Amino acid sequence: MTKVGIYICLALSLALMACNVVVVNPEDPGNPQTGDSTVVVDPVTPDPVDSRTPDQDRNPDYLYDLSKVPEITITVTEQNWNRYLQNFDQNPNNGIYVPARWTYTKDGVTYQRDSVGLRPRGNTSRVRPEGGNGEMHNPHNADWHHAHFGIKFTEYTTGERFFGSDRVILKWHKCDPMYCREIYCYDLFRRFGVWSAPRACYCRLSIYVEGDEKPAYFGIYELVENPRKGWIHNHAKLGHISGENGNMWKAAWGASLSDQNASMGVSDDYTSYTYNLKTNKDEGLEAAKQELRDFIGGMTPLKSGSEELKQWLLQHMDVDLFLRAYAVNVMVGMWDDYWINANNYYFFFDDQHRFYFIPFDYDNTLGTDGMGIDPGTHDMLNWGSRGGDRILMRKVLSVKEFEDTYKRYIKELAAGEFSKEKSQARILEWHRMIEQYVNNDTGEDCAIYDEAANWGNNYHYHLLSDQNNFFTTKIGSIYW
Repeated sequence: MTKVGIYICLALSLALMACNVVVVNPEDPGNPQTGDSTVVVDPVTPDPVDSRTPDQDRNPDYLYDLSKVPEITITVTEQNWNRYLQNFDQNPNNGIYVPARWTYTKDGVTYQRDSVGLRPRGNTSRVRPEGGNGEMHNPHNADWHHAHFGIKFTEYTTGERFFGSDRVILKWHKCDPMYCREIYCYDLFRRFGVWSAPRACYCRLSIYVEGDEKPAYFGIYELVENPRKGWIHNHAKLGHISGENGNMWKAAWGASLSDQNASMGVSDDYTSYTYNLKTNKDEGLEAAKQELRDFIGGMTPLKSGSEELKQWLLQHMDVDLFLRAYAVNVMVGMWDDYWINANNYYFFFDDQHRFYFIPFDYDNTLGTDGMGIDPGTHDMLNWGSRGGDRILMRKVLSVKEFEDTYKRYIKELAAGEFSKEKSQARILEWHRMIEQYVNNDTGEDCAIYDEAANWGNNYHYHLLSDQNNFFTTKIGSIYW
């Protein structure tokens, strides 16, 4: 070989090492090897360019593609899997990651990422994914259970997002025999221009504990965007927010946006706060607290319905985004939300101190009830209190122009994407796409059927049947 040839080979080798390219045997996803198999590109920088993969594939829309059902395999050593189970036994609410390998296959192309973080997810829905308390992994007769998982691509590396996301959530369809409720809601948000809502799609999930005969197939899961730095980066790039240096908060139960002295901080396994800061956690905490206090304190004393209040809100928040989000929220019957339960939302202040509402956690919807309300007939103009401590909702809807816009958005949804015909068409298409993959190794939730969760008082609602149809009932409750 000539010197030129040697230099070319050396350059190619170094380039491959820099890209962390792996070749995976599709028959054995747990063991990388060389050979004539699918090329796996591990993107190790935000939005990398790779000549073998179209640039548009780096867009988050590729990852959260609702028209496909990609395969995801989480590979973990037995030692780390047992550590995961032990962490769960010590504290089910822990947020401790263990190392794992992520394998994602779509349209015949497989992407692999080593050294991702794997942890439990969920509030009241956390489940031990194998066996009972104190039991370690049984490689010969494992007792698998559906559970939610969190994946962090940047836990052991710096900045290596996966198709624009630094972390994702893998959710089973808890209490949803229709396998569609949360998927439907997040899709409807985005169809209606609520760009802040997380993306979500279906996937087929397997867990492979190294040394086992084969991976355990967990069935159809949701792949949900977890709003963090990837969310901020993507929306700053799209021009939705100003810059990437803002403060993101997760609101826990009781987050009414009315109390400047409410608990604010950075939650850990043993300490929780009403407002949990998710960015700028170290040096920026005190400034983030003051920014939130200023938002609450600036809005609260302004006279309801006044022009001064209207102009203040337009200056300090994306009012239209909030109104669109709430029109969708009440139409899908979300009661475990900001307005009723002061729960389940994120918000973000960009570097201009402008507030953006981020809806989150929409599995208990479309007829699943709670808080003693009927989600199909409850008054959408008084979904929660108009005079209570939900200050943001109270102030926004006190401005007649904003209330009129909110009412108009509800009617637009009823006549458009929320209509029974369009909603059922989307759900039926999703069912045709996933039904062959629902049966799984947990033995749980192995069928799709048209009911709401059976723990509520209004579990009679259906989505596809004409009897007690949720879409028909909801649209029929509009009285203005």
